[in-house]
Amino acid sequence: MQNSGRRWGLGRVKIARLTIQNFRGIRYASLLLPDHGVLIGDNNTGKSSVLEAIDLALGPDRLSRRPPVDEHDFYQGKYLPGEAVELTLPPGTQLPPGIPLVAEGEIDPAPDEDTEKKPTIEAEVLITDLNEEQIGHFGNYIEWWDKATDALYQTGKPAGIDAATIFPALRVTFVGEYDTEDDDFTGETFYTRSRMEGTPEPFRKRDKQLCGFLYLRSIRTGSRALSLEHGSLLDIILRLKELRPRIWEDTISHLEQYNVAGDPALGISGVLESVSKALKKYVPKEWGLDPHLKVSTLTREHLRKVITAFIATGDGDHAAPFYRQGTGTINMLVLALLSQIAEGKQNVVFAMEEPETAIPPYAQKCIVHEVRKLSAQALFTSHSPYVLEEFDLNETIILHRDKEGILGQTKITLPDSVKHKRYRQEFRTRFCEGLLSRRILLAEGATENTSMPAVARRLAELKPNVYKSLEALGICTIDAGSDSMIGPLADLYGALGKTVFGLCDKQTPASEAAIEAKVHTLFMHSEHGFEDLVLNNTKRTALERFSDALEWPDHLKAKYPTPKTDVVAALRAYFAWSKGNWGIADFLTQCSEDEVPQWIKDTCLKLNELCDPTPTPTEPLAAAVGAATARASVFD
Repeated sequence: MQNSGRRWGLGRVKIARLTIQNFRGIRYASLLLPDHGVLIGDNNTGKSSVLEAIDLALGPDRLSRRPPVDEHDFYQGKYLPGEAVELTLPPGTQLPPGIPLVAEGEIDPAPDEDTEKKPTIEAEVLITDLNEEQIGHFGNYIEWWDKATDALYQTGKPAGIDAATIFPALRVTFVGEYDTEDDDFTGETFYTRSRMEGTPEPFRKRDKQLCGFLYLRSIRTGSRALSLEHGSLLDIILRLKELRPRIWEDTISHLEQYNVAGDPALGISGVLESVSKALKKYVPKEWGLDPHLKVSTLTREHLRKVITAFIATGDGDHAAPFYRQGTGTINMLVLALLSQIAEGKQNVVFAMEEPETAIPPYAQKCIVHEVRKLSAQALFTSHSPYVLEEFDLNETIILHRDKEGILGQTKITLPDSVKHKRYRQEFRTRFCEGLLSRRILLAEGATENTSMPAVARRLAELKPNVYKSLEALGICTIDAGSDSMIGPLADLYGALGKTVFGLCDKQTPASEAAIEAKVHTLFMHSEHGFEDLVLNNTKRTALERFSDALEWPDHLKAKYPTPKTDVVAALRAYFAWSKGNWGIADFLTQCSEDEVPQWIKDTCLKLNELCDPTPTPTEPLAAAVGAATARASVFD
């Protein structure tokens, strides 16, 4: 490595690839990670499991928890020999080079036929951009990673590692399983290369500390961050500064000298003296005399659990334990501790869950910027648009998990009709919610975008055994801006594994066919505008009731002094004036079920059927769905 100084040994450690098998809801995953990135996806996709898997392999204190894994950490909860779940990868799935597929949890690629297959959890982490200290420490297990192909260099030609794209790398694998003999769960991290050579070598706590991985869980970390328990953030800082021995000895020494309730005026010392005199009557002095009270049992482990930081609250002098502060304050304290750790190590990988928890938008952005600046690599999970917009397209990883437990990743690729500038300008209002949802309803315009969720929620309130709100179905509604944009946006979200529905006014046959080719299901009514759909297909009593309740704007009041005399024309003008401002949505939310236009009810029922098919529906639901299907054929 004499000629490698220009490229090797000067990097800041990063996790380039993560492979997971049989962990929680993930049967198999192989993810490539950017220098800094945010993992997003619908709830229960596996975002937290991805970070937990890294922590199993690299967390210095993670495996001190006993047991390190339990039955709920195994895919489908199957951990006994013979319960292994067979894994069939989808056609075309390519495994990363050098990664043996452990479909049933077997370590040995050719197990004895008489041996029952035992499920195991495996999490392999590939680390690259190693510095000189790490290269020297892990020298026997160093491999080579080609950044151009995102694969291990395995051609066997030593000269090939001099290529500008090839860097030293380290692979480690966590293995968790159930030990039938001890009736307990075990877990340990090994150098991957040693496992493949048949001589597994443990990757110990000191080795993990050299990698510098820190995992900040949402809420959970804050409850003990400023305590001195093993693995707390304050404990890590003290370890880095080598202050721990002095703290413990000084604390124990001071406490030993403190006699609780030693003042005779309190009365306790007198009672203890009488006990001591009684003892002298029955036992020799060597057996134990002079009882007195002390603060604690004076062990280090006990002190770790009771010592915690106090922080002043408000303007007064009163101080309270840090964990009794507000959640947002705790999270900012945690960030301050993390910055201290990063400044001390200068080469860390941060993984952080939901930095937006109890934090205002400006502080969310501050957290992202500070963590990125302080760390070699920062990995986040988030549902906040203020966090997500701080990451470029190539730093945003969309996770999706299929019914077979295969977790995959997708990067955002904008269609030609969606320019990057527009994507950034409209991220919060148009794109973010779709990225975080499993199902999307692309509405032609602002009126449909506000009205459909509102009326679906209203129908669900009126008849919860028949209808469901769009939110309950996991559908987010997005304003496409025009019917011509439904197709391009459907391409964008469809490529990310989303189920995309379309909703629009009457189209020409050619336009209808073009949109239908892009979406899962198209809902198109026969009117030329959503206002016409509502005004022409609802009862006059509902229109008049809404008209009476309105506070009419002055210019419409002048034009329609008595709106009820021509209620359709008056409300058409009102809806045009309030277009995109919840005018029709407000009208629909005060309707009874029979006053809601039939096409809207049919659409809600059809969405129920598509998103939440019920094998044995109740009679009213079965009848309603059947009627909706029949009516839908008329519109088709």
